[in-house]
Amino acid sequence: MGPPKIDKYSFGEIVIDGIRYESDVVILPEGVFSDWWRLEGHKLHLEDIREYLSKAVIDVLVVGTGASGIMKVMDEVMLEMRARGIEVIALPTGEACKVYNDLSTKKRVMGVFHLTC
Repeated sequence: MGPPKIDKYSFGEIVIDGIRYESDVVILPEGVFSDWWRLEGHKLHLEDIREYLSKAVIDVLVVGTGASGIMKVMDEVMLEMRARGIEVIALPTGEACKVYNDLSTKKRVMGVFHLTC
């Protein structure tokens, strides 16, 4: 069995391996976490992903920044990922889902997806 696969994304919902989620999610090679909350709604801080980073070794962080791409990845995230040798790809969530599905078949990917805005 491979990593989780995103079946579909539309504003406010994402379907992963046949299961529908209506709140922002974190996807690790080991599974999906739908209890993800951020310090600030439209910003991704290092503290928002620290717990998940401790659960898996990853090569790439794919960030779905919302339907319109409003969520901003803070500099502290970029600096920490660079220090760890982890590539960061931040795109509007629809595009990020496609990139996640493609990369997750080749590399260890963590995906964090904001489903609205």
